[in-house]
Amino acid sequence: MFPVSRIDEIRNTVGMRYFSAQMMLEYIAPERARLDPDALDLYDSEFDVRTARIGTWHITGVAAYWDPSSGRKNADGSVCVLLYRDDKSRHFFIHDVRYLIVSDSDIHPLARQCDMVLDFLMRYGVHRIYIETNGIGNALPEIMRNAADARGVSINIQRVVNHAKKETRILDAIEPILTTGRLHAHRRIQSTPMIAEMLGWCPMGGVGHDDGLDAVAGAICAMPTPVRPVGQFIRPISANTDFKI
Repeated sequence: MFPVSRIDEIRNTVGMRYFSAQMMLEYIAPERARLDPDALDLYDSEFDVRTARIGTWHITGVAAYWDPSSGRKNADGSVCVLLYRDDKSRHFFIHDVRYLIVSDSDIHPLARQCDMVLDFLMRYGVHRIYIETNGIGNALPEIMRNAADARGVSINIQRVVNHAKKETRILDAIEPILTTGRLHAHRRIQSTPMIAEMLGWCPMGGVGHDDGLDAVAGAICAMPTPVRPVGQFIRPISANTDFKI
């Protein structure tokens, strides 16, 4: 009923585990799923704003996502992720990850983190961010706006409230694109805890930290801000004013 090319397209979209269970009726238990960091396609290129490309890949959108916590050393991770995407080929690029840590003596840890996140966003010229507002994150949008106003920076903040289990969010968002070779990561990610999180992750939960993975999952599911090439040169536009009224 379907050509082989269509079947391959479905397999490469949903991932092998889902394809086996739903299309081939060969059930694979979710607890057997793993996130193999060796399946990441690592790259060195930076995003070229003139051509809207990362290397040879054409970029169509970008999303910044913040999964916050107190930022203390022994607490859950507070992680901000910048993710580019090519929606034509459905490839995703974890371009940068910032694990936010503040001093235990800091009396305003959330305000300090907002300044760090603004630095992160301004580095890449991004003015829109998704903030998970479950729990401690509920107060962050207002604090972030105050920090942005103090700098004279425009910022668009999207609140996100998650109800699904963290393990389910990570599994559903990351596993299909990782196992089909569509998840890329800049090599700078290797110097963050992200790789260790992937190695230690289990869909049953309870095995170490996974806050970076949760932030990546959120960025994958977020509505991206469209990205377009600006061209090599910005040309001034002049109007013909030689006319009579």
